[in-house]
Amino acid sequence: MAALGIGDLAALTGVPVRTIRFYCDEGLLESRRSVGGHRRFAASAVDRLGLVRRLRGLGLGLPAITDVLSGERSIAEVVEAERAALDIELAALAWRRASLAAVEEATTPAERSARLALLAAVGDHEAARGALVAFWQRLFIARLPADFVSMFLEVSVPAPPADPSPRQVMAYAEMVALAGDRTLTRRMQARARVNLEQISDEAELLTGIGEACHLAHPLVLAGRQPEPGPALDRYVAAYATAQRRRDTRAFRRELVTTATVDRDPRLRRYWGLVGEVTGEPVTVGTSQAWLVDALERSVVR
Repeated sequence: MAALGIGDLAALTGVPVRTIRFYCDEGLLESRRSVGGHRRFAASAVDRLGLVRRLRGLGLGLPAITDVLSGERSIAEVVEAERAALDIELAALAWRRASLAAVEEATTPAERSARLALLAAVGDHEAARGALVAFWQRLFIARLPADFVSMFLEVSVPAPPADPSPRQVMAYAEMVALAGDRTLTRRMQARARVNLEQISDEAELLTGIGEACHLAHPLVLAGRQPEPGPALDRYVAAYATAQRRRDTRAFRRELVTTATVDRDPRLRRYWGLVGEVTGEPVTVGTSQAWLVDALERSVVR
């Protein structure tokens, strides 16, 4: 096939002449000039321009298309990156939509004002999650394995739902507000410092507490009142082992005193809100609160 003029290329591909000129200027299409100064294109420009048009139809930007044409990245790679970027945009829009609906659903001016202030202080979903991660990371005074920290953050800081309801957005916003309570943070940091002095291996302690929470989970789910049993025994044993102590009545009384922060209504509210965000009927924190109550009841009997 002979060299094509810009009009011929436009007719064959359906791409306007002005767009073809733009693609040439951006380096997406190669052309040469005729003696008269007109652009001339090789026959391969038809397929190349067709590919550019299809990729543009998917919303890909010129840099990504340039990478494909140069062979720097494959079509699959640029499409995957574009889809991932779109997922982020959609999540931000879903959070914004649910936030607007939460304010809209308020039944009184006072409630509307309170919701508006809470949501404004939180920001978007990424900022909200970042604030919660920062809150818990400030409490990691003892050195813990990275995988353990990641596992802990996974249950303590739920990812914002991809398509949250207004209630979930408000719950997440309240979690951020609680994490920003300096008095609660100071109380939890003080307990962490005590643990640093008394606990020989905090990872071992937290593992034991996790096992106790696992045992307590079905009891809490069934609506059982806090009570002595294997779950509570495992909870106390975790502390006793970590402190190189024995599980005695005196030790349990002492443990009740040091567990005051776990009875803080703000912390309990936080774990309840985690359940609202994730849909879990019983969170790890809720199970731990049940164990603390069971411990206190066992001591006063």
